[in-house]
Amino acid sequence: MIDFNARIEDALALASDTKVFKFGENVLHLAPELFKTNFPDCKALIVADKNTWRAAGERVFNFMKEGGVECDSFIFEMDEFHADAVYSEEILQRMTEKNIIPVAVGSGVINDLCKLAAFKAEVPYMVIATAASVDGYSSSGSAVTVDGAKVNIECHAPKVILADTIVLASAPKEMTAAGYADLAAKIPAGGEWMIADLFGTEPINDDAWKILYEILPEMISDPEGIASGDPGAIGVLFAGLTLSGIAMQVAHSSRPASCAEHLYSHWLDMTGHTFRGKLQSHGFQVGVGTLTTCAFFDELLKMDLTQLDVDRCVDEWPSLEDEQERARLIFKDFPIPELGYTEITKKYNDKETVRTQLTKIKNNWPELRERLRKQVYSFDKMREMFRIAGAPTDPEDIGVTRSQMRYLTDFVQLMRWRINMLDLAKRGCFYDELVGKVFGEGGAWDVNKCGKQ
Repeated sequence: MIDFNARIEDALALASDTKVFKFGENVLHLAPELFKTNFPDCKALIVADKNTWRAAGERVFNFMKEGGVECDSFIFEMDEFHADAVYSEEILQRMTEKNIIPVAVGSGVINDLCKLAAFKAEVPYMVIATAASVDGYSSSGSAVTVDGAKVNIECHAPKVILADTIVLASAPKEMTAAGYADLAAKIPAGGEWMIADLFGTEPINDDAWKILYEILPEMISDPEGIASGDPGAIGVLFAGLTLSGIAMQVAHSSRPASCAEHLYSHWLDMTGHTFRGKLQSHGFQVGVGTLTTCAFFDELLKMDLTQLDVDRCVDEWPSLEDEQERARLIFKDFPIPELGYTEITKKYNDKETVRTQLTKIKNNWPELRERLRKQVYSFDKMREMFRIAGAPTDPEDIGVTRSQMRYLTDFVQLMRWRINMLDLAKRGCFYDELVGKVFGEGGAWDVNKCGKQ
């Protein structure tokens, strides 16, 4: 059995921002003492939405008052809202006095909004989690929408995190399932990090890897407990999500926690995708992306890349101008049409760099393939774990067809400067083959089929 508390203490010792992480059953009463110890002589601004206020915010507010902490509250009353930077400005406007510390009581949206507001006010902040739904609690990035574009703004992670596992277990089951999918997404993301590491574009940070990946399989090993709402299983999930964020702090990058699978979610966010009139959760969107990248890995691992014709691949490698034009065409009707052009310009490598990258893959393929097999779960295994946990098992579960997923894939390869598996396929001249095996006849997402298979 892994000692998660010891792992957390080791991680906190390396974290750049987060210094306190407390979780357990019935621990909300610790809020005032944690606040006074870490933010002496400060006033608390309890920030919540109407749901998280009922779940924990009102109790936290009362505990703070009873504990001698001067505090005020700010509650978003709308039924549904997302992490738009304009809401962060509203929080910031309430922080006009000196020494006001935001206390985010909520999950992804509330935390990201407070994180950005605290960063702009140049103060630390505290978060009290209400759902094990995302890994962003302890990350140093605030994922918000600015002028219609989903961006990750580098901020400071919370100084203090408090989570009551009874509160977490009381959250809607789909929120917990979303958190499970978000944590499981690190499985294929780790595989893509291995590829980027061999390419030399984003070397693996050993400390960040140890914090998260050494115990990641254990932290997602109980989908039955997640589905049943077991506080112990959900506490382990939340610890995993928090360690994911701390790994990002240590790496000073979101690389430990995301790659291609998250870009499917970004596309859906930026295009305002809804299903049955509702925005779909980050975790559910990422979950579908995770299944897709697992399917890509299934097909990649069947290939023998020791047979790559590097010379031919280099000869066929397009110019930067050709790649920029391809990006313009693909993104021409996208809400941010310049995004692909901007990102491929950052990501583009010249022919000799591509030669070096592919030569490394070719010469090291047997070893890399074995490492990837140990890291990445098969599509079937991940899909079954998602089924048990209550996470999506098919794109249609979030209102996306398989044909649309195929369409999104070309965007995913272009929409961020970070090297992903699809970039390897492009460089190795097997992109169409790889994508065809996943979306073609008999593939995991056979576009000629739909719904549950």
